[in-house]
Amino acid sequence: MPSFEETGPRNPVNESIRVDKASPRARFFRGVRAALVILVTLVMLIPVFVMGITAFKSRSDVVSVPPKLFFEPTLEGFVFLLTERSQLAQAALEEAKANADELGIFDRIALNAGQRINGPSDFSRRLLNSLIIAGGSTVFSVTLGLFAAYAFSRFDIAGKGDLLFFILSTRMLPAVVVAVPLFLMFRQLGLHDSHVGMILLYTVFNLSLTTWLLKGFIDEIPVEYEEAAMVDGYSRWQSFFKIVLPQATTGIAATTVFAMIFAWNEYAFALLLTSENARTAPPAIATMLGRGGIEWSAIAAGTLAFLIPVIIIVFALRRHLLRGVTFGAIRQ
Repeated sequence: MPSFEETGPRNPVNESIRVDKASPRARFFRGVRAALVILVTLVMLIPVFVMGITAFKSRSDVVSVPPKLFFEPTLEGFVFLLTERSQLAQAALEEAKANADELGIFDRIALNAGQRINGPSDFSRRLLNSLIIAGGSTVFSVTLGLFAAYAFSRFDIAGKGDLLFFILSTRMLPAVVVAVPLFLMFRQLGLHDSHVGMILLYTVFNLSLTTWLLKGFIDEIPVEYEEAAMVDGYSRWQSFFKIVLPQATTGIAATTVFAMIFAWNEYAFALLLTSENARTAPPAIATMLGRGGIEWSAIAAGTLAFLIPVIIIVFALRRHLLRGVTFGAIRQ
């Protein structure tokens, strides 16, 4: 007769473990999915890899055919990015090379390319403009979007669905459609080529995104928490700041990343509505020509420098990009 171990009640946990261990087909498909994810990731990172190695190539290595994967790295691209230079005549070049030991590293690198450094370039100022405009517009759009999302989530507003659709429709508008009217309006209002004008513009365009994203997060915070706080004597503002705001931290962080990336990468409005004072890094990198030809290593170096702040921000907020366990995990 079969023993008690064979006829007794089955443990579902042990059963699932035995089934999982005995299903090589399932493990095979999991391995295939993981391999596909890794392959797609590597393919998507190819342009980033090419950009990274191009930033450290010399001018001759950049244009070599076939492309070089192994080369002697140089800071030539960063020197061309951060400095303004002029081409030296042969006599002046030979004289400068004779005194090369007295020059700094940037001057020697420029000298090897037959050029002399006249002063710093404006790329640092363009990058600072990007930080000011993207940072300012992100703060305003997330703050205004948070209050708007709370109002749409907690109060009965007449025509709420139509208003939400109208807000979202501004996101669907192609930039080229409103480019000329915005240019004329900015000229009339004195906002052309100003930090205030670009911050206002990016705030308006980001407001629909932040409102919709934050409304989804606030909807998942039980309203009973606020009601209980107000029964205990809290005002509406106090319940918002002490109950809702801490619970919505994950959503605010994720929304901040998306709004920051849009304002940081925006190109069309930055090219059309700025010229000198408020010009940001994207159009400055794209219009970089150099001396005697396009300096691809300098463009790659500028793109790499432009990418680093976004990587730092996303890495710092990586835990908040996915919805936290608090959202949707509270029993009603």
